[in-house]
Amino acid sequence: MASSRKSSRSKGGPPDLAARVAAQVRTIVRPRDRLLVGLSGGVDSVVLLDSLRRIARTLGFRLSALHVNHQLSPNAGRWSAFCRDLCRARGIPFRVVKVHVPRGNSVEAAARAARYAVFAAAAVVDYIVLAHHQDDQAETVLLQLLRGAGVKGLAAMPLLRREEGRGTRVEGRGSRAEETTLATRHPPPDTHPSSLVPRRSTPAILRPLLDVTRAEIEAYARMRKLKWVEDESNQDIYFQRNYLRHEVLPVIARRFPAYRATLARAAQHLADAAHMLDEMAAADGAGWIEAGSLAVDAFRRLPATRARNLLRYFLAGHGLNMPGAGRLEEALRQALGAKQDARVLVELGDITLRRHAGRLHLVRSGGAPPAHYEKLWRGEKEIALPELGGVLTLAPARGAGISLARLGRKPVTIRVRQGGERLQPDCRRPRRSLKNLLQEARLPPWQRERLPLLYCGEHLVWVAGIGVDCRYQAAGVERAIRPVWGASEETRLP
Repeated sequence: MASSRKSSRSKGGPPDLAARVAAQVRTIVRPRDRLLVGLSGGVDSVVLLDSLRRIARTLGFRLSALHVNHQLSPNAGRWSAFCRDLCRARGIPFRVVKVHVPRGNSVEAAARAARYAVFAAAAVVDYIVLAHHQDDQAETVLLQLLRGAGVKGLAAMPLLRREEGRGTRVEGRGSRAEETTLATRHPPPDTHPSSLVPRRSTPAILRPLLDVTRAEIEAYARMRKLKWVEDESNQDIYFQRNYLRHEVLPVIARRFPAYRATLARAAQHLADAAHMLDEMAAADGAGWIEAGSLAVDAFRRLPATRARNLLRYFLAGHGLNMPGAGRLEEALRQALGAKQDARVLVELGDITLRRHAGRLHLVRSGGAPPAHYEKLWRGEKEIALPELGGVLTLAPARGAGISLARLGRKPVTIRVRQGGERLQPDCRRPRRSLKNLLQEARLPPWQRERLPLLYCGEHLVWVAGIGVDCRYQAAGVERAIRPVWGASEETRLP
């Protein structure tokens, strides 16, 4: 465990960080807002916690702390205990969350993903406050540059990032408020409206130390006689960030001592550029993006650079990590070049980009259900069907939906398409093949293969998105059930 050495604050000593943090926070945080500090136990987060605690009463916000135990170090338990004792001594509410980090090519990236997943699930707070500082910002800009990142990647970390429904809002240095929101889907027949309600917003990410250097943080910690822990992995130059920090940046600093502020200023300019690109994409996509899909014709009228920019904007609007340039080019090539009846399919991690009826759709990847899938209905009002990616609700009704009397005592089962099914949803028209009905309803192929079909014995009674067979439709005031099919949380896109 590291600790400070006693030092007096001279006239030329470091300015009080608490005042600088207060200047950043007071323009964003309102009285009674709930702030949760991501507390690792290192000097940066300890200083952040200390400075926020000093200004909490004045600004009127509520403060707590969260430690994510990645279980990667033999000292992980000791760090958790240190953070708990630190918060207990200061009367700050605290909790620990253990995560499992898979070992792979990038432990750093996996640990970060696990940590941010914990932050996103912190539903009872308004802000997650992180201790990233100016040195971190400089390292991030250089790492992104070496990875060949685009303008958004090089804009690095903003002061404030909000996740709002389907869009992301970024505020702070060089990143004026920007928001990407896709139009709300119009529910198809037999689709529960609640499945389309935007999910709750995740807490905003606030980084009030981005203008503060590591040296200033350490000086503050010594002045305040704070204690902290040292993560031994921070010295391991196998990790890219550590290599930059210990091997590259000291050399740069000898020739360019102001590199931290310079790179932060460059990130600000790039954030401005990214914002302008989003504004351009919003204009290019106006009238072409709706119901969570994008018309292919929107690309045909644009130069290649703006077409790529529009596709990035569309993907970002669904909260997706941006694919490489090669995947973007392949997506555009297939979307624009494939024949009208050809299947367009581009894998983007666990999301697939598909084309249907002249529009691009984003579909969560998943295998087809078992060919002879069958589930017995036992009178439940709601049935989770994870193999089909949704939940079937069978609500009691009168005179509408499926007649209970006509179901009789025969077994009622839920199945998937086998081919050759026929249905008569309109009593005034003849019975037709389900294939034709689905095509007429313009249901995409990837939805058809996972569509629930309700059977009474061996008779097809109902198909999601199509309706109830004429022989089983309730009339008058007879008791009935009204089936409603909705996508589950796991299969719904952000």
